[in-house]
Amino acid sequence: MYKVKVNNQFQYDIEINHNVFKLNGEEVSLDSIKLSNSSTHLLYQNKSYNAEVISVDSANKTCAIKVNGTTYQIKVEDQFDQLLKQMGMDNLAGNKISEIKAPMPGLVLNVMVEENVEVKKGDNLLVLEAMKMENILKSSADGVVKKVLINKGDKVEKNQVLIQFK
Repeated sequence: MYKVKVNNQFQYDIEINHNVFKLNGEEVSLDSIKLSNSSTHLLYQNKSYNAEVISVDSANKTCAIKVNGTTYQIKVEDQFDQLLKQMGMDNLAGNKISEIKAPMPGLVLNVMVEENVEVKKGDNLLVLEAMKMENILKSSADGVVKKVLINKGDKVEKNQVLIQFK
């Protein structure tokens, strides 16, 4: 499920599953014809709409869409964004990073950084195995590693501090 915010005002839950489109839990019937790479003609409840994608920012999951001449700013949250929000990790990038905590209990498979090493946003820090899945924890901001508090093979608990930053 996607959470879509329009013009920072209206929020919608959208599900797309096997060509079935649901808006806020209700199935919606749309007829569409792709006119070009960026524009589509839609029929919804016997009304005609011309939709055109104006701009896309994949990194921030935002776009601008023009529908019948009116431009709308769209922000999309996918299931991963929603999971990060539930785990309290949704606003780490906005703040200066001070530490990385374990998002769940697990086993440290690999540590990819050392003390006093500079990391950039998106750099791999460590691999944590949890529920038979390997999870790569990445840096959510630029920083310098102050202390690595775990080693390869360590078992960690949820919210345990793994890495501290200067």
